[in-house]
Amino acid sequence: MIENRNVNIITDADGKKLVLINDIRFKGKRQIDWDDVKQYLEGYVGDYYEIEENMERIYIGSELPEEYTESESRKSLMGANAKAKANAATAIPELIQIASNPAFEENRKEKHKKTQNTAGTGMMSVLPSRSMRKIRL
Repeated sequence: MIENRNVNIITDADGKKLVLINDIRFKGKRQIDWDDVKQYLEGYVGDYYEIEENMERIYIGSELPEEYTESESRKSLMGANAKAKANAATAIPELIQIASNPAFEENRKEKHKKTQNTAGTGMMSVLPSRSMRKIRL
């Protein structure tokens, strides 16, 4: 678990929960150092977090740092969008906590076949990574 994070969950005027990141950890005028983001994410590996809505536990797998920082979608990000994704890494526990309306979905891309679900786990489409798995108790 990563300590000293300045992240809060707030409720907007419509009653929806939002994650507020008060401390921008990953800054850069031109480019984000994704190796720093990857190293930061390694602090979550092995942790469990719970979705508040349905009390489901989510495990953070060892693939998360690489998948989050080396994905095709990340490589296409530039400027403010890249900074937003990098800094969202600091709020993973809170984002999981306020996730709503989760749905199970199998990975369909060929690249996922080698790391397909193991017994008792499955992917939820609300989660940003196949490295975050729902644990069936």
